[in-house]
Amino acid sequence: MSNETTLSRQAYDRLVQELEDLTTRGRIEVAATIEAARALGDLKENGDYHAAKDTQGKMEARIRQLQALLSDAVIIDDEALSTESVAQGLIVALKYVGDDEVMEYFVGSIEEKRDGVDVLSPTSPLGQSLIGAHVGDLVAYDAPGGRLQVEIIGIRS
Repeated sequence: MSNETTLSRQAYDRLVQELEDLTTRGRIEVAATIEAARALGDLKENGDYHAAKDTQGKMEARIRQLQALLSDAVIIDDEALSTESVAQGLIVALKYVGDDEVMEYFVGSIEEKRDGVDVLSPTSPLGQSLIGAHVGDLVAYDAPGGRLQVEIIGIRS
């Protein structure tokens, strides 16, 4: 299975900017904070030093995550997306068979999160079963609690 992530141009550019910021300004600021904490004395009981090192570790983990994500990113043209069938980059409205509540999900990467809409990974069991389906289709998938069925109510960008 491929590690590629589908991103809009806007999300890709935002992540590239975040990576640039973390690898320049972010690293410089954390290094300065660590240096200032070192000057306070004994490192064994220096809370400022340990907090700065923890921040540095989290920042470096995010840098590695962004580098991996961006190296395998596939940029999609939001304008070229068709709402004829479910695809990455679209929002799908669905309801579970036997339930009247309609839920909307953005099909794609968590990095593309849209306000007010939960993200559904296209590699999840539900995501895999929805890809290519059309409005009105009933789609079944295997969930940890058993086989579930959903009806596609709408597809939008």
